[in-house]
Order: sequence, then structure tokens, then C-alpha cells
Amino acid sequence: MADHYEVLGVSRDATPDEIKKAYRRLARELHPDVNPGAEASERFKEVTHAYDVLSDPKQRQQYDLGGQGGFGGQAGFGGFGDIFETFFGGGQQSRGPRSRRERGQDALIRVELGLEEVIFGTHRELEVDTAVVCETCHGSCCAPGTSPVTCDICHGTGQIQRTVRSLLGNVVTASPCGSCRGYGTIIATPCVTCQGQGRVRARRTVPVDIPAGVDTGLRLQMPGSGEAGPAGGPNGDLYLEMKVKTHEVFSRDGDDLLCTLEVAMTDAVLGTSTTVHALDGDVELELKPGLQSGEVLTVKDRGVTRLRGNGRGDLRIGVHVLTPTKLSGKERELVEKLAASRKQKAPELSHFQQGLFAKLRDRFLG
Repeated sequence: MADHYEVLGVSRDATPDEIKKAYRRLARELHPDVNPGAEASERFKEVTHAYDVLSDPKQRQQYDLGGQGGFGGQAGFGGFGDIFETFFGGGQQSRGPRSRRERGQDALIRVELGLEEVIFGTHRELEVDTAVVCETCHGSCCAPGTSPVTCDICHGTGQIQRTVRSLLGNVVTASPCGSCRGYGTIIATPCVTCQGQGRVRARRTVPVDIPAGVDTGLRLQMPGSGEAGPAGGPNGDLYLEMKVKTHEVFSRDGDDLLCTLEVAMTDAVLGTSTTVHALDGDVELELKPGLQSGEVLTVKDRGVTRLRGNGRGDLRIGVHVLTPTKLSGKERELVEKLAASRKQKAPELSHFQQGLFAKLRDRFLG
């Protein structure tokens, strides 16, 4: 790579004003609007890069140190801070320039499900706003037809070395190159679509098969479905956090489904058969005579499919016998005859018993 001073046509001891004047003169001559040729365009990039380095005092100093045959040409006595830094981690040399490619961040999406979807699992097409690989540069970060160039400050090492003279002798320390930020290369012509990041924000569709048996708070991990990494780096992971909506009829206890069946007093006394609508189809029930409030009817294998394991839970139905509050004259007469025929004893105090819902809760939960 050409010497920056030679590119600008100035001496190595040129003042900042002389460097600025030389750059302006060459820029007016080589600017693409004035000189559209390909050769002039490349020359203009060299001139601009040379000026960027030499107009910055720190970068110019680093460049001068590297251009004098080594980074130790202007070594001086180092203080105790330099010695301490060298021996306790600050002076460790890296094994090479760091990569622009980095792993993308993980993403978290909350997925709301109906209880009926949980029984057998479901398929979703999720819309995710995330980072994807730039289609223009395909993650290279460079404009099409270009590629990164070796940094002329650190010569591709990604670090600047300097020799510090201490009481213990000469010690070589290293720090990330300020010109290339430790990458060892410079992207002279960044991709205009992604601004040199190698990725852009976009919406994409992620197909997801949600297994049966998930519950609120459970997180599913989808490796490699998160955000694309910078410079074409690998994707992070996508996490799906489940939230099961409350159902107006059914609730859940582990893998079992719970509900309440309201039964007329006459049906509870005489017994009957009925059909109820479960989440996965109709269920035939046989109600025996003398059915009591608080009893629990169990229908095997009509609950939620187990997340880990085989089979399904049960459908447990709590019974609530309805006592009529309004009777016609004829109905009241019939009930009075029934009461007289049964010779029921008068109401009296007995041990306290819980209400229906407390009894149901206890029986549901064992």
C-alpha cells in the first residue's frame, strides 16, 4: 500500500495545514463529479483515506511509528502504570485481529394459546421483527464488487505495539488499533443498504410446531432462529414464552381438565343420561340416581396430552345440583307430597361443612 505522505504529496514533517491544503487540491481534481473515471475514483479513495489518517494526530503518530521500521522507534521510559499493565494482563498480546462476525442476539416472543390448542398441540406462523442478513452484500458489509482492505496502521494485526523502557528492561505492550478498531481491515466502501453492518431490520415468518401439554410460563427454545449476527455471523436463538388463555368453562390442573356440571334436582334424584361438549368432542355421561352436589365424575383420557410422556390426563366434572327457587302451585303440591311420604325429620344443627365450591376444590385436588 502506498505511503500516505506520498499519496498526498507532502513531506513527513508537513504541518496539519499543509496536509489539509494538499488534500483539498487533490480532492477537487479527483472528485467523481469532476473526474468520473474508474482510475480517478480509486485514487480519490486513497487520497481520502490518507487524509483521514494523517489529519488525526493520534492515528498519524501510530502511522509514523509503524512507518519507521518498527513500533519501538520512539520508546521512552515507562512508568509503574505501564509495568503493572504489562505484567497483570494489559500487555498481553492477542493472537490476531478480532473478527467482525459475531453471534446475533437471542430473541423472546410471547405466544398466546387457547386451552383447546394445548390439548393436542398446534402450528403457528409467527411474524418476527428481527435482524436478517443483508441481501445486497450477503453479510460482507462491503459494497458489491469490493472487499475489506488491510489496515495500513497495524498492517492487519489489529493491534498497535510499543516498547516501554522500564526498570525491568524493555517491555512490549499491545493495544487495539484505533484506525481499524482491532479488526485488522478497513471497509473502504461500506454497503449502502446495511451501512456496513452486514444485516438489516426486517419482518420474517417463523413456522413453529408447538407441542401438546405446554402451560403458561413455559419457554421453548428454537436454536438459530434469533437475530442474524453482524457481518454474517451466526443467528442467536429464539425463545417462545407460552401464555394459555383462561377458558370460560374449563380450567386446568396439571394434565387434567376441570369443569362443573349443573344438574336439575329431579335428574339428581332419579338419574339420567346426558351429552356434554368437551374441548375435543362430545362426552356421554350416565348420572346415577341420588347424585349429590360436590361429587366428581371422572372421564378417563379426555384431558391434556402430556408434554413429557405418553397418554392424556382426565376430564374431571364436579356436580352442582340446582335447587329450584320458584315453583308453580302444582309443583309445590307434588314436592309437599314427596316430603310427607318420606317422613323427613326437622332441620337440626350438625357439624360445619364446607360450601360446594370448597368441596369441589378439595375433591378435584385429591
